[in-house]
Amino acid sequence: MSRGRYILCEWSNDLFNGEFNMPDPVALQQNHPTFSAERPRLGPTQTLNTSYILGYDLVSADRAEMVYWIADRAQSRTPTQIAFLNAHCDNLARKDWKYRDTLRSADALLPDGSGVALAAKFEGRKLGQNLNGTDLFGPLCRCLAFRKIPVFFLGGRPEVAERTTAIAENKFPGLNVAGFHHGYFAPREEDAVLESINRSGARVVFVAFGVPDQDVWISRIKNRLNAPVVIGVGGLFDFVSERIPRAPTWMRRTGMEWLYRLKCEPKRMWRRYLVGNLEFVCHALKHALGQRSRKIKRAIDDRLKRCVDFIGAGCGLVAFSPLLLATAVTIRLESRGPAIFRQVRVGKDGAVFTLFKFRSMRSDSDDIAFKALAASNDRDDGVTFKLKNDPRITGFGAFIRKYSIDELPQLWNVLRGEMSLVGPRPALPKEVEKYSPAERRRLSGKPGLTCTWQISGRADISFDQQVRLDVAYLRKRSIWQDAVILFRTPIAVLSARGAY
Repeated sequence: MSRGRYILCEWSNDLFNGEFNMPDPVALQQNHPTFSAERPRLGPTQTLNTSYILGYDLVSADRAEMVYWIADRAQSRTPTQIAFLNAHCDNLARKDWKYRDTLRSADALLPDGSGVALAAKFEGRKLGQNLNGTDLFGPLCRCLAFRKIPVFFLGGRPEVAERTTAIAENKFPGLNVAGFHHGYFAPREEDAVLESINRSGARVVFVAFGVPDQDVWISRIKNRLNAPVVIGVGGLFDFVSERIPRAPTWMRRTGMEWLYRLKCEPKRMWRRYLVGNLEFVCHALKHALGQRSRKIKRAIDDRLKRCVDFIGAGCGLVAFSPLLLATAVTIRLESRGPAIFRQVRVGKDGAVFTLFKFRSMRSDSDDIAFKALAASNDRDDGVTFKLKNDPRITGFGAFIRKYSIDELPQLWNVLRGEMSLVGPRPALPKEVEKYSPAERRRLSGKPGLTCTWQISGRADISFDQQVRLDVAYLRKRSIWQDAVILFRTPIAVLSARGAY
């Protein structure tokens, strides 16, 4: 075992076995360079790995990564709402749109329990460690104590909140509990409670109101809190205060903790576990089958689309061969240079390819000329460049641009499988470099000869609207939608609207 791995195991064991004298990861990286190579540490602004399960982006990480990510967010004062998803939460969220939206908008949604793990298996997706709040609480408190980050406990009965504080301070030496307050306060007392949290100087607030109330409440008031990290922990305080005993370790490891809780509180928990678990399993199966059905349908649609592209491009090259030849000859006669212009473009999933089109500009239209014209850009989106009266365009070039004849050589790109007849127009690499994450979604499908915005106004359509239309097309793409776009394309070309 390498020294970096040995050190990692050493501090991880200290963290989870309850010993307080663990090294801080910052010190580890400074004293042991191999640590960062063996296990990259997530920074406070880095995005956590997630798995899309049950319609939610669930964090896929181990407990140590999660603990230090939370501590880093608190230390850097990065606003963060953390929530958990288990079978019961999913059942409630399907019936409560506000709670469902709150879970989806959380900065980190953590998988809790064997139900979510089962749903991941149904969907064939990988999921990280079980990150339930009770198991996460101890390691997180030790890390917060080491970093001297103050915390606040909010929720539970008055005696439960007080006992939770006392046990936490005793069990995690050095933990700075800035304050606590029970969860049974009236709406008119909310301002006073928030003020007490802000006065305390806490940077992490544990909220134990139970679901769905706690997460919806956090989402509503988080902008009024000075504390950057707010975590909805459900019934955690009942376990920490020992009001309710936890299941034996072997039951927790085998995912049978729910059975122990049912034994302890049969009157309160029978509906949640006996009825709710069955309801959840049925929903998870239905969701997984729906996902697979959509994948099969998309795979069939992709193959059918490729067949249409191949046949359509082949027939198009044959049918337009006289026009292609005449265009090439005219270009050569009008100005020096090749008739076919080659340019690197970005295709599906960011793959680059060489795009073919008829040259419509003078062959000496180099980067120097482009830089001189950049200030005259008719686009104000900061991404694309368009000029209605571009002096680089030749007389015949303006004609073939107006009627999209210059795009016909791209039928060869379609035949080669680099493009499709219908799809988002291929972008330049320098444009893609400026894309936001939302705009990069238009790269999730093959680029095409024509698309929705091409038949809706071409260059007159703003870049933001182009992105919206492209993303909407890719989300609902079907062979019938392609047929409609292909049928409307000649009409749009002949109208010459937005062609420049």
